[in-house]
Amino acid sequence: MAQGEFDNLPGKGEPLHLEDDSHLPADLRIAYKILKNADCLPPELQLRKDIQTTEELLAGIKDTQEKYRQMKKLNYLIMKLNMMRRVSPLLEEDQRYYPKVLERISGTERHGEK
Repeated sequence: MAQGEFDNLPGKGEPLHLEDDSHLPADLRIAYKILKNADCLPPELQLRKDIQTTEELLAGIKDTQEKYRQMKKLNYLIMKLNMMRRVSPLLEEDQRYYPKVLERISGTERHGEK
């Protein structure tokens, strides 16, 4: 430091951006940090990302059979996420769309529509 070798480092004088990982269990913090530095997502976050992607895909699907198939996939991903998490069943994610689609399919088939 006396020789001035640290004077022109990037970020000099700027506040440190410390990550708050207090929400993670202590035994997983290092593993998650390594995954983050390797640009990988932890399994739970990857599932959340897959759920969001599937929901966005569902919004644009017009074909009933394809929509039904994607809803089954979405509900499977949600079930997998719920099984992975260590929370009360009261805090689990709700499965989506399935009851609405069954109601709509059964309602439209009664009226002769497809």
